[in-house]
Amino acid sequence: MYRFDIDKHGDKATLYADLSATLAALTADEPDTIANMANAAALIWEYLPDLNWAGFYRAIDGELVLGPFQGKTACIRIPFGKGVCGTAAATHEPQCVEDVHAFPGHIACDAASASELVMPIVHRGLLVGVLDLDSPLKGRFDAADVTGCAELMAVLGPRIAG
Repeated sequence: MYRFDIDKHGDKATLYADLSATLAALTADEPDTIANMANAAALIWEYLPDLNWAGFYRAIDGELVLGPFQGKTACIRIPFGKGVCGTAAATHEPQCVEDVHAFPGHIACDAASASELVMPIVHRGLLVGVLDLDSPLKGRFDAADVTGCAELMAVLGPRIAG
């Protein structure tokens, strides 16, 4: 198994670089989409601080369908354009929301969530799904998280595109 020591990380850039390398090693020889998403969700859940949900929604027939995750039970289907996840899916743009309660149309699966980062996973121009991270802390996510999650999904995208 892969050893990952959170204590050696002094900043987010280093943390995400190490997470990307670990994710690449974990998924390098595994062709199964769900297995790779499950390991990615577990890795992110374990090593990113202050999360109350980390997981994936898969793009299937014009909507998002719940994939592997860590945290409380979640909404199963989200239409493109609805909520933070659906907006990221429809626009193919990351959504970094400081206060989810101020986001028009926010879908509250867990009332404890205060901020959210959703990163679309696009491979060869097609939406594969989204990475969804929730935090109970308002303003938890910043530009460094957006950049880091984009790097993680650049690693994972080709390995889950099927």
